[in-house]
Amino acid sequence: MNIRKVCIVTGTRAEYGLLYWLMKEIEADNELELQIIATGMHLSPEFGLTYKEIEKDFKIDKKIEMLLSSDTSVGVSKSMGLAQISFAEAYEDLKPDILVVLGDRYEIFSAVSSAMIARIPVAHLHGGETTEGAFDESIRHSITKMSHLHFTATDEYKNRVIQLGEQPQRVFNVGGMGIENIKRLTLLTREKFEASIDFKLNKKNILVTFHPVTLENSTAKEQFQELLDAIDELEETNIIFTKANSDTDGRMINQIIDEYVAKNTHKSVGFTSLGQLRYLSALQFVDAMVGNSSSGLAEAPSFKIGTINIGDRQKGRIKAKSVIGSLPNKENIKEAFKELYSLEFQNILSNIQNPYGDGCASQKIIEEIKKVDLTDILKKSFYDLKV
Repeated sequence: MNIRKVCIVTGTRAEYGLLYWLMKEIEADNELELQIIATGMHLSPEFGLTYKEIEKDFKIDKKIEMLLSSDTSVGVSKSMGLAQISFAEAYEDLKPDILVVLGDRYEIFSAVSSAMIARIPVAHLHGGETTEGAFDESIRHSITKMSHLHFTATDEYKNRVIQLGEQPQRVFNVGGMGIENIKRLTLLTREKFEASIDFKLNKKNILVTFHPVTLENSTAKEQFQELLDAIDELEETNIIFTKANSDTDGRMINQIIDEYVAKNTHKSVGFTSLGQLRYLSALQFVDAMVGNSSSGLAEAPSFKIGTINIGDRQKGRIKAKSVIGSLPNKENIKEAFKELYSLEFQNILSNIQNPYGDGCASQKIIEEIKKVDLTDILKKSFYDLKV
């Protein structure tokens, strides 16, 4: 029996959390061999050296250093180039049969570009989505065109991947990866969660994650300050911040979080990375996920809590009725909080359905990876929609 070598690339804490159960299922399967490449923020002291969390669960086959100390556009582009060189060398050594990647970050673009040149088939998770306020949009669709198997989170996203010219028999709606975590993890109790973050919750609590809007110039600082100004007017409310990723201007946001928490230790706490268990546990006890993270759309609805989604970063994604959209200014954000705590909105939450599936994505993905014929999969023909 030929063992199929499945190589998974992960560059961020959030992405690893989404891939965890898939990696577990691959590791447990007798017909598959799991290979792991850790890169990007996982290897950065500034972003928490989260590769150590991976090593508690798995063996990492390759660590690829790529993050420079700059998050300017020049720094990010140089990081992408450095990554592409290193991925080429890693693939030469590991010789995977298929590469599995998730999402739309620039390190994943580099990983897939190298795989394309090395003639390694790629399975892409969470394609077909749109985020009009970030350059992730272009990266995601580019990865789709370099990939050979596609596992999407909804039928609408599946149709969009097909619209990009991918063969329908290679595109599968398996649902969102985050819901599987919620179903399979044993989350912390309130007391254990408070102990784990060394912070007491209040009468009201919010979880804030705000990433840069990469297609807008010099607005990260201004937009985040508007959010903080709105939060400052909330009463009896504690704030848990999780820090921004390594996109352009991410460091600027993280510095502002540190300064805010230092001045407001009585009501706020900040983390480079909560980790998947503490992050999802937090969603049990907060009133809302606030910011512009995809988690507010993909995971928060499963906890029957509100999401205040600020600005354009997630524009175009499918949203549950628990998501309140807000412009990135203080007055609009204050109105969103007012709506969040209104009796009418609170009554809606108990009946919210998460649009991202049933939480069984990993097994569906593995079934397809095991049975797909890789012999001629690299030769792709463009699928034209019948008008």
